[in-house]
Amino acid sequence: PHHRTGNKWCIYPTYDYTHCLCDSIENITHSLCTKEFQSRRSSYYWLCNALDVYCPVQWEYGRLNLNYAVVSKRKIAKLINEGYVRDWDDPRLFTLTALRRRGFPPEAINLFCAKVGVTMAQTVIDPSMLESCVRDVLNVTAPRAMAVLDPLKVTITNFPPDQATSLTVPNFPADEKRGSHSISFKPVIYIEKSDFRESADKNYKRFAENQSVGLRHAGYVLTAEKVVKDGSGNVTEVMASCKKTNDTEKPKGFIHWVSDPLVCEVRLYERLFFHKNPEDPSEVPGGFLSDINPESLKIIPQAYVDSTVKDAKVLDRFQFERLGFFAVDRDSTPAKMVFNRTVTLKEDPAKN
Repeated sequence: PHHRTGNKWCIYPTYDYTHCLCDSIENITHSLCTKEFQSRRSSYYWLCNALDVYCPVQWEYGRLNLNYAVVSKRKIAKLINEGYVRDWDDPRLFTLTALRRRGFPPEAINLFCAKVGVTMAQTVIDPSMLESCVRDVLNVTAPRAMAVLDPLKVTITNFPPDQATSLTVPNFPADEKRGSHSISFKPVIYIEKSDFRESADKNYKRFAENQSVGLRHAGYVLTAEKVVKDGSGNVTEVMASCKKTNDTEKPKGFIHWVSDPLVCEVRLYERLFFHKNPEDPSEVPGGFLSDINPESLKIIPQAYVDSTVKDAKVLDRFQFERLGFFAVDRDSTPAKMVFNRTVTLKEDPAKN
């Protein structure tokens, strides 16, 4: 019988009996655990010594927490069960499966851990530090491509329709020896709606009726000739002419574009919670579930992307120029690819 509960409950807690002995049998040198197990170190050593078997070293360290997140398995399960996130691999979470699905490479997670280090103190880190490590790795490993999330049609009026051309674009502009891919350049291209204005002020460097703009990798400058609008006054198409870059004055800015693209779905992720510590009652009196950001996931069902990515496999990563780093999601089908935004690019406030 149990020394406290007698025959009512005669199962002894197994952790203290199995943990140290399994480590001993498997010749573990150091058993690493978080500080809440510090009180169990004495029983860990006592049992190994009582049985006269090899005794590993138990080493405690402080728990690593992230701002704007919960890492407790119980609370993550609650988020899943109540439908706030899809599953344990929902890219808004910070489980390893979620980070993997979002496109975080293992090298970036290792780099982050090396920067944070191991300490006895409880540590709280902002996710921006992890995202910075991801950018450092993907910047040299993710090939470039172009995609347009909110397409605006541009028809090039002086481009002969039977003279579509193919352009060679480097996968890594900083090191062109690492390969290239071909993209189509046809009379109809698509740009971001946010890259066009009907009139430009002195601080605006992109496309406008009164301002030309360069096309990345094409060697051409676009000049607006006519703006087409719908019945509500929204711009639906721009008629434009183009000239070789060396035949005209250098434009103030260059924009990305696609021609003859694939239609894909793009998922954009933001912080799941509004407050740094959603579990702190002083910050969030209503509990962590009351702090959820309803805009943490934005799905763009009809984005356009270079057709050169059509053979990409799940978890293949790309840098979509001027937009960020993206990874192929497992929800992709032969009919339609799905991309998760891994992280944004490091923003330059002057670029707009």
